[in-house]
Amino acid sequence: MAVLNKIRQRSLFLILIIALALFSFVLADLFKNSDALSSKSQNIVATINGTDITREDFLEKVERAQRQSGPNATNTQVMNMVWEQEVRRAVMQTQYDELGISVEKDQMRDLLKTSLATSPEFLNEAGIFDENKLNEYIANLKETSQQAYASWINYEQSIAANGLQQNYFNMVKAGLTGTLAEGELEHKLAGDKVDIKYVQVAYSTIKDSLVEVSKSEIAGYINENKKAYEVEASRDIKFVQFSEVASVEDENALKADLNVFLKGRFVDDRGRKDTIHAFSQVKDNEDYINSNSDIKFDKRFVFKSSLPTTAADSIYNLEASGVYGPYKDNGYFKITKVIAVKQVPDSAKVRHILIPFKGAQSAGPDVTQTEAEAKVTSDSLLTVIKSDRSKFPDLVKEFSSDQGSVNNEGRYDWHPYNRMVPEFNDFEFEGEVGDIGVVKTVFGFHIIEIEGQKNKTKAVQVGTIARKIEPSEATTAELFRDASNFEIKASEGDFEAMSKENSFTVRPVNGIKVLDENIPGVGNQRPIVRWAFNKDTEIGAVKRFNIPNGYVVAQLVAKHKEGLMSVEDATAKVLPLVRKEKKAKMIRDRVSATTLEDLAAAENTTVRSASALNMKSPTISGAGREPMVVGAAFGLKEGETSKLVDGEKGVYLIQVTKVTPAVKLDNYQAAANRVEQQKMSTVNTKLYQALKEAAEIEDNRAETQVQ
Repeated sequence: MAVLNKIRQRSLFLILIIALALFSFVLADLFKNSDALSSKSQNIVATINGTDITREDFLEKVERAQRQSGPNATNTQVMNMVWEQEVRRAVMQTQYDELGISVEKDQMRDLLKTSLATSPEFLNEAGIFDENKLNEYIANLKETSQQAYASWINYEQSIAANGLQQNYFNMVKAGLTGTLAEGELEHKLAGDKVDIKYVQVAYSTIKDSLVEVSKSEIAGYINENKKAYEVEASRDIKFVQFSEVASVEDENALKADLNVFLKGRFVDDRGRKDTIHAFSQVKDNEDYINSNSDIKFDKRFVFKSSLPTTAADSIYNLEASGVYGPYKDNGYFKITKVIAVKQVPDSAKVRHILIPFKGAQSAGPDVTQTEAEAKVTSDSLLTVIKSDRSKFPDLVKEFSSDQGSVNNEGRYDWHPYNRMVPEFNDFEFEGEVGDIGVVKTVFGFHIIEIEGQKNKTKAVQVGTIARKIEPSEATTAELFRDASNFEIKASEGDFEAMSKENSFTVRPVNGIKVLDENIPGVGNQRPIVRWAFNKDTEIGAVKRFNIPNGYVVAQLVAKHKEGLMSVEDATAKVLPLVRKEKKAKMIRDRVSATTLEDLAAAENTTVRSASALNMKSPTISGAGREPMVVGAAFGLKEGETSKLVDGEKGVYLIQVTKVTPAVKLDNYQAAANRVEQQKMSTVNTKLYQALKEAAEIEDNRAETQVQ
C-alpha cells in the first residue's frame, strides 16, 4: 500500500515521463523518414500554381483514359497524356481565375449546340438541332446510368474547357496589333540590301589536335550558359538480354512430330495403339488439320503468289493429295497438302445490293430488320431483278446500305481474287458471268450479279499442319539458370568481364529519366526504370528482370542529379563550342592584315563576293547562315571595311560595296497586317507553353509511385 501511495503522489511526474518518451519516439520516426517532414503527402501527385492534384483523382482519370485508349496504349503513355491534360487545365484555370472569366449557362448551351450540330439523335425531322432532344437525352442518362451520366459530365467539362480557352486566347489576341512602325521595320528588314566582299578564314584551317581544351574551360562554359545545360535527374545502366529461343534440339523435335503426320502411325514404339493416318490419305482434311495444327484450316483457293515464299514452287507443282514438308515459314514448321486444284479467274467485276439486318457488322442504328426479314427482302429483290435487270441501279439507290458502291450503281469494278469476304468471294469467282444470287455475309444479305471474269489461272486449295517454333521447358529452364547464374556472378565480380567470358552482348543505356518507360531493345520496362531510381539501389547493383520471352540482367552504372550537366556528360556538346572560340582567338591573334587582299594572301585564300544580303534571312552565298557577319555588314557604310568578325564557320573580314535601301511605301498597313498575323499565330503556338514555363509546377509522380 505504501508503494501504491507513492505512485499516486508522483502520478503527474510519471505522466510527463511517458509523454516525453512517446514524443521522442514520434520525433525519431519523423527524422528517420525525412519525407514526412520535407515532402508533400504521398496522396498529392502534383501541385500546380498552388492547386493540388490528388492521387485518387489522377488515377481515376488515368483509368478512364485507359479504357478509351484501348489495349494498344501503355499505362505510362496514358498517364503522361493525363498528366499533360491536368497541367494544362490547372495552368489555364489560374489565368481564368485571375481574370474572373467562366462559361455561363447560355454559352454552354451554344457550345453544345455547335459540338452536336450534326449528331442525328439531337436533330428534329427538319434536320435542325433540337434542344429539347438534348435535354431529354441528359435526363434519361441521369435516370438510367450513373456511369454514362458521369461520362456526359466529363464531356461537358471538356467542352467548357475548350470554350474558356478559346475565350482567353481571343482576349489575348484582341490586345495584339501590328503598328505602322512595326510594319515599316518588317519591310526594311526584308527590303534593305547590302552587297559585300569578304574573306573567310575557316576554323577548319586549324587542326583540332592543336587546340587544347581543359575541363575547367568546359566547366566555365557550362556555368556561363547554365540554361542550355540544365538537365533532369537521370540514370545510366547496362544490361545483358537472355532471349527464350528454340534450340536446335527443340526444332528437330518439332520436325520429328510433323514427320509422323507424313507417314502415319499405327503402333508407337511402346506397342501402344495410337492410330494417326498419313496426311495424304485423309478425307476429312478440315477436322484432321484443326485437331493437329496451331493454325486453323482455310478452305479458300489461292494462287502461287499467296503460298509461303520458301516453299511456293514445291507446293504449287504438287498433284492433288500431294504433301510437302516439313519446312520453316514465319516462325512455324509446316507440312502442306494440296487438297484440290482448279482454274480460277484472277479478277472479277460485280454489282451488288446490300441488305443489312440488326446485329450485322457495320449495321447502323437505323437498321430495324431482323435477319429473317432481311432475307425475305433480298429474295424479293432478286425476283424483281431476274425479271428485269435494268432495275438494278434504281434498287441499289433505294435499298443498298453499302455506301462504297451506291454511287457506282452498286458496282465493284475489276478486283483481285480474295479481296472480298469469303462468301462473297466464292460466289463471284466460282460462278459464271451472268450469274445472280443472294449471298449471306457478316454484313448482311447481298444480291450479287457477276458482270465479268478474266485470266483464269491454276489455283490450289491447301491444308497446312503448322507447329509454332517455341523453346521447350528444358530450354526455358536452362535459360533461367544461365540468367540467374550470371546475375549472381556479375553481382560479385566485374559485369563486363563476366559478359565477355560468356560471350554475352552488353548494351548500354544512358540518360534514363525517372518517368521513362522504354528501354531500347526490350521496350516498355517500367520496373527497370523504377529500380534504377530507387534510393536503395546503389551504383554497381545488379538485378534480373523478367521480360516478354526472356530475361534482362541489368547493372546501375551512374546516377546523375538534377541541375547542371557534369563536365563529363557535357563534353561532347561543349568541347566543339569552346574549341571554336579558341580557334577564333588564335586566328585573330595571328592576323595583322587590314585589307581583304592582304588577308586573303596571308591566309592563302580568296576574296569572295555576296550580293543582296538582308537581315530577314542572314545567309551569305558561299558561306551559309552567318547572322553575326550579316549584322556587322549592316552596321557599315558603303566602302567601309569591318574589323574581324567571329562567325559560325570562321573569322571574317568584310567590306560593304553597295547599300540598297528598301523601297519607300506610301503606306505600311499591309506590312503591319502581316506583323499582326504573325503575332496571332504565335498566340496559338506559344502562349500556353509560355504560361506553363512561368507556372509553379511540383511534380510528385515518381514519389507517389503512380508510374
